[in-house]
Amino acid sequence: MSKPYVLGIDIGGTNTVFGIVDARGVVLASNSIKTAKHHNINDYIDELYNEVMKLLEANDAVGKIHGIGIGAPNANYFTGVIEDGVNLPWPTPIPLAQLVSDKFGIPVAITNDANAAAIGEMTYGAARGLKDFIMITLGTGVGSGIVINGQLVYGHDGFAGELGHTIVKRNNGRLCGCGRAGCLEAYCSATGVARTAREFLEVRANEPSLLRNIPIEAITSKDVYDAAIAGDKLAKDIFEYTGQILGEAFADFTVFSSPEAIILFGGLAKSGELLLKPLRNAMEKNMMPIFKGKVKILLSELKEADAAVLGASALGWEAKPMVTIVPPAPATPAAPTV
Repeated sequence: MSKPYVLGIDIGGTNTVFGIVDARGVVLASNSIKTAKHHNINDYIDELYNEVMKLLEANDAVGKIHGIGIGAPNANYFTGVIEDGVNLPWPTPIPLAQLVSDKFGIPVAITNDANAAAIGEMTYGAARGLKDFIMITLGTGVGSGIVINGQLVYGHDGFAGELGHTIVKRNNGRLCGCGRAGCLEAYCSATGVARTAREFLEVRANEPSLLRNIPIEAITSKDVYDAAIAGDKLAKDIFEYTGQILGEAFADFTVFSSPEAIILFGGLAKSGELLLKPLRNAMEKNMMPIFKGKVKILLSELKEADAAVLGASALGWEAKPMVTIVPPAPATPAAPTV
């Protein structure tokens, strides 16, 4: 094979991870840059290009890349455009596939970052052999990829499966980055957990907590985890609250697609039983009887960065010029009959 590798790029709200992947799905080498370092998209692509080229040169892969696959928030598989990247620092829409292809001189394919993670998990991880599952990524936001009968669900316009933006709090819900209020992402992402911590500390002002040793605006989900592991009751209650909301949402998702499993990926998923115990309890408590006990909760079997990188890289083998969706013209009214 004259070009035996593809490049997989996972663009997250905090970091952009990229890796060289061979035809067997082995990540030969990887690196990362800070996504939000540049507020101009062209400066970001320049840094991405420079760092990728260093990686290619160090691994004798210059001129050997068949295609580039990218997973990014709200990326449209059909058009190659990031339509509304709510956790990204650049104004959208962004024709990212075209911009990256022009910079590298290599064909590019792009999809939602959680869809890319689902593809990677289905090919190399916990979803191997599963034809019906839901991938949930718990990071800066809450992403999802839905696989039904072995096929990733894109919908007619490329945006199907935004489960992180289903409403879980109809009254007085938190404002989400997407502009709506009460979204799952506003409660069950890493940033959502930090928001819950700030709320709990204010509402339960007289309760001691290790989290009070940290400036309230600087608290992260990792701080909450560390406090919970140390036995802090308020921190444990934050995970109980988060897991309950997530489990209730999973019970609703199950009604839609009857998945064999829901697979969790991302930093927050590493919280273990702190999150999983209340999640499972709430899911089964709220599950429609016909689905009770049927849906497994699994953790990703891939390295933290590999799921999305491998999934994105799979797109690289099929990368080709983007096809723009043109909506059908409105029907012309029929002439009146005389």
